[in-house]
Amino acid sequence: MLALVSTPDRPEPVELRDVDDPDVGPDEALIEVRAFSINRGELHLLAQRPGWRPGQDVAGVVQEGAASGRGPRQGARVVAAVDGGGWAQRVAASVTRMAELPPTVGFAEAAALPVAGLTALRALREAGTLLGREVLVTGAAGRVGQFAVQLAAIAGATVTAAAGSPDRAAELLTLGAARTATYEEELCGPFHAVMESVGGPVLEASLRSLEPGGVAVLYGTASGEPARVTLASFAGKHGVSIRSFYIYQTGVETFGEDLALLAGLVAAGRLRPQIGMTASWREAAGALQALRDRRVRGKVVLLVD
Repeated sequence: MLALVSTPDRPEPVELRDVDDPDVGPDEALIEVRAFSINRGELHLLAQRPGWRPGQDVAGVVQEGAASGRGPRQGARVVAAVDGGGWAQRVAASVTRMAELPPTVGFAEAAALPVAGLTALRALREAGTLLGREVLVTGAAGRVGQFAVQLAAIAGATVTAAAGSPDRAAELLTLGAARTATYEEELCGPFHAVMESVGGPVLEASLRSLEPGGVAVLYGTASGEPARVTLASFAGKHGVSIRSFYIYQTGVETFGEDLALLAGLVAAGRLRPQIGMTASWREAAGALQALRDRRVRGKVVLLVD
């Protein structure tokens, strides 16, 4: 079969190569991949791992059901989160990390869901009940942020979406944000919860905007800048908590359940994956460059043709 393999020592970062079919465990299904999306973390690792086969977010058709008899059967349309190797014609995936797709959800939409959608969904759960609460999402124009804005609004929160520029912030009103802000503005608050993915001065300002007993969930440091946090950062805000969040430490064995939830929300028209670019996987080098240059707003999805 064909797969994209990293080639950091060559002009293009990846190339299509013939590789062996994946080994399939008893509780895994073999998926014929129809679409996959690119995560920024994968973009960074391409330059560091020669011969690496990336790919976590996939959607396609089950070619062989799991030998254990569990999970989707042959012919089922599915979305899955895998540990790697998803940029290929076929990939093995655990039945606990995949979900069948509703008929109205396309492969491109589904492929945009796994890492970004699961991160947003599970990070929001760290903040507890959101109904009627004020929630701030930083990095809201990013891939995870776009899902977080929508999912927080679906959960009944009043969402303030913060982004790096006025035009990017304004777009978030269409995703369910009640208010928008840029990082040059004061983050008014007070907020019950902050979904924070920027770090540096934005993290500092976010913590100042919390209400007493509020929670900040940290799942990214996009700015790469350190933050200065002291007791004074919480003056008058007794009981504030900061929670670190790493998606792969939140129970991968239930990814499938949450992927089914996300796909159901898409089918119901309540959740809209923001896809900024769709192309053939044979154009992967150009798509990766567009993502690296930040010319794409939303997820990059490549179709396996």
